[in-house]
Amino acid sequence: MRKNDKAPEQTPFAAFVDDETYAPAPETSPVSIKDEYGLFIDGEFCAPQSGKHFATTNPATEETIASVAEAGEADVDLAVQAARKAYDTTWSRLSGAERGKYLFRIARLLQERAREFAIIETMDGGKPIRESRDVDLPLVCAHFFHHAGWTDKLEYAFPNQSFAPHGVAAQIIPWNFPLLMAAWKIAPALACGNTVVLKPAETTPLTALKLAELFQDAGLPPGVVNIIPGAGETGRALVSHPDVDKIAFTGSTGVGKLIRRQVAPSGKPITLELGGKAAHIIFADAPIDQAVESIVNGIFFNQGHVCCAGSRLLVEESVEQIVIEKLKRRMETLIVGNPLDKNTDVGAINSRAQFERIQTLIDAGVAEGACLYQPQSQLPERGLFMAPTIFTGVAQSHRIVQDEIFGPVLTIQTFRTPEEAVAKANNTPYGLSAGVWTSKGSKIFSITTKLQAGVVWANTFNRFDPASPFGGYKESGIGREGGLHGLRAYLKVGG
Repeated sequence: MRKNDKAPEQTPFAAFVDDETYAPAPETSPVSIKDEYGLFIDGEFCAPQSGKHFATTNPATEETIASVAEAGEADVDLAVQAARKAYDTTWSRLSGAERGKYLFRIARLLQERAREFAIIETMDGGKPIRESRDVDLPLVCAHFFHHAGWTDKLEYAFPNQSFAPHGVAAQIIPWNFPLLMAAWKIAPALACGNTVVLKPAETTPLTALKLAELFQDAGLPPGVVNIIPGAGETGRALVSHPDVDKIAFTGSTGVGKLIRRQVAPSGKPITLELGGKAAHIIFADAPIDQAVESIVNGIFFNQGHVCCAGSRLLVEESVEQIVIEKLKRRMETLIVGNPLDKNTDVGAINSRAQFERIQTLIDAGVAEGACLYQPQSQLPERGLFMAPTIFTGVAQSHRIVQDEIFGPVLTIQTFRTPEEAVAKANNTPYGLSAGVWTSKGSKIFSITTKLQAGVVWANTFNRFDPASPFGGYKESGIGREGGLHGLRAYLKVGG
């Protein structure tokens, strides 16, 4: 039998029928990608003041997809001016119901064009098309629909309190979920009456720019959302701009710390969603087969390019061997390959720089004495592909246990008591997420209340909903996105 057309299941991964060679089934739907993209400022695409452009590439082939304008300080200033004008003259004067009409229209257009957006997301970022199509795009639409519904109901979200939008929101998003992070930030900002200047990541700007085209088609007033691709200098200019009222950043902890120091003297409100090193705890009484699927989804989803990835597996000692044995068998079935093939489970690493960082940390794990296992994956001859990796025999002090690898690499440790599991789970600078697998509800409540993590999943992993707040503690960030907490982040709320 052929291993294609795998039926959807609870996780993005699906088991194969047998070990025969699968028949590739690449996505062939047509997409519209320009050779060159400008900056999106005041409702129009325009050339950068400096004339600088950079190439965005397909990590599966390392070939250039398009040339993208790079925003300099002058461009940032123009974008902020456009956002300020739109806020003062248009957006802040609309009723909540009128703002909601635009958000609903955007959501419906995204649904209609979901296949095209999914393909571009996969081409630019390297993630499997099945994830872009079946996970990311539905969530993107859900965020716009969800926040569209709140635009005229904010008085119910914050009863007996005064509230007002901040004004111009500067938003910087990462490369691992480009379109989802754009929706995650733009939708609540607009719902609350703010205007936006968004900087997408330099390695994955295309879906944000396609979103700009969709905003034009939706008739969104000029300047309400401005999109300015660029690198670190662009982000620094945006964060330091004196006419920005609110800052939201998702990315590395190191950059987040720099932004916090830069913004601190101004007292501007800030939301930081940063790195993570999540513990995925498996107790002996858990349904092991289901837990193994959760482990695979927790770390190999999106090639491990997930801030809340379950990158540290903690297994009760009595079931360590059976969990590892089942996990290795499951890893042998994973297909690493063409991200546009709907059978692919693990796509391409996002960039050459990230590929080299992951490999450096794998080498460090071996040097520290941990035991490496990789399945006999047939990797494509070209492109940035890496076999799923697990390490056993690791110590809490190992670099691969403490550092965020942000790749398809899992460390495995054991514990004997719930107290030991909690102690190991919390022994990290991060506090973004965690997961617990057990058949006992009382144990779930007992353990999850002791975990220092902003999001804790029970008997599942990597589940998201626009109505649920997301964010971390310690070095994993400040504030929350999603839910009522995410709305509050884009409002000045009084007593």
